[in-house]
Amino acid sequence: MEQITGKEILEATGGRLLAGDGREPLFHLSIDSRSMRGGDLFIPLIGEKTDGHRYLLQAMENGARAALTCRHETAPEGFAGTLIRVKDTKRALQEIGVFLRRRLSIPLVGVTGSVGKTTTREMVAAALSAGFRTFRTPANHNSQIGVPLTLSEIAKTDEIGVLELGMSEPGEMEIIARMAAVDTAIITNIGVTHIENLGSRENILREKLHIQDGMKNGGVLFLNGDNDLLREVTAREGLATVRYGCSDGCAYRAEAAESTAGGCTFTLVCEKGRFPVRLSVPGSHNVSNALAALAAADHYGVPLPAAIEALGRFTGVKNRQQIVSRNGLTIIDDTYNASPDSVKAGLSVLASLPATRRIAVLADMKELGERAEEFHREVGTFLAGQPVDLLVTFGSLARGIEEGAKEAASPALSVVSFSEADRASMEAFLREELRAGDAVLFKGSNSMRLGTAAALFTGEEAPAH
Repeated sequence: MEQITGKEILEATGGRLLAGDGREPLFHLSIDSRSMRGGDLFIPLIGEKTDGHRYLLQAMENGARAALTCRHETAPEGFAGTLIRVKDTKRALQEIGVFLRRRLSIPLVGVTGSVGKTTTREMVAAALSAGFRTFRTPANHNSQIGVPLTLSEIAKTDEIGVLELGMSEPGEMEIIARMAAVDTAIITNIGVTHIENLGSRENILREKLHIQDGMKNGGVLFLNGDNDLLREVTAREGLATVRYGCSDGCAYRAEAAESTAGGCTFTLVCEKGRFPVRLSVPGSHNVSNALAALAAADHYGVPLPAAIEALGRFTGVKNRQQIVSRNGLTIIDDTYNASPDSVKAGLSVLASLPATRRIAVLADMKELGERAEEFHREVGTFLAGQPVDLLVTFGSLARGIEEGAKEAASPALSVVSFSEADRASMEAFLREELRAGDAVLFKGSNSMRLGTAAALFTGEEAPAH
């Protein structure tokens, strides 16, 4: 973050100075009292289980230089530094995000969608890196809280930025879009993720389209032309609409797409010609993600051959279809999250791998609302059409995958089910069952912690929860 002062924080938030003179330079925003990097502004957030104000003094002791508060009228005893009173610390963090965005002169690309946001974000950043020093959202900071933190990390030396923008409830994208104010935006697809909170895919589409709220006239909205809802969408007045996909009419189209264990190949067809593309990540869904990345790179003037070469070096994101070969096993760790579309994509990748046996370890998909059972059975029906030899389900909802698979599958499919309370039994079963020559997919919602099971076989550190 470029240097900012307490006085500028007062200006951004309309706050009131309780302690200090507000002249100290600040270089980082932090919401974790344990983690300070020097010259930090600590923002204590109020959550369901804890109140960050309890750790105000701890933050200062750990190196914070200033802090916000909505709980104090005077500085607490022992406090040393700048203290600013605001009405709401979360809202103040967002107002600081707006302030920081206004100071930036570099273009920003926003990426949203039901699935594939993170992988597309990384692919866009990879393609743009062939022409620019490119910043991208770190970790998963794509929420109302994460986006202002992300904006604070953009450096003076960055020439372009790629921001992942997520939402899970009505009205959230409007807030995020106002902060990010992206110049161009990509919507990867409209599925059923978060349908529990939003009610329907049409409502999800309406929310996602709020990404345009912060965009200035002259910007571009890149849309997946293969998605049944997005192919009917046109950007708001003042913005251009550009579609990508395998369908006719897409400005950036893939032809002759093939997916193998080693990656994907296709021919990019666009106004500038035909270009062979080779990716190091498998799955037909990654063809779509790559098209979005190349469309964005071309828009910003990156020569397509250079963008394609840079994109070819992208090898994936941890816990998102990461393929690891170890002890004779081929493991697909896709445990970060799950929706019907992403599980089907994972099963397609599993089907493409050469193996003696193909095994799918599938856990509950969360936030699917009243139709959760239907969506799980739908995945089971899809699985039955894939060359899967063994299905292992984990969780009560995942039993619907078993039911759907059994109704549609040939008798050759074996199924073993475990409840969420039987994690140890599931892991013991997998240790005993998996053997050299097997390919195994681990896929489920993040809250199911299936990554800990995958880590037993990949040798990677299990994700923290």
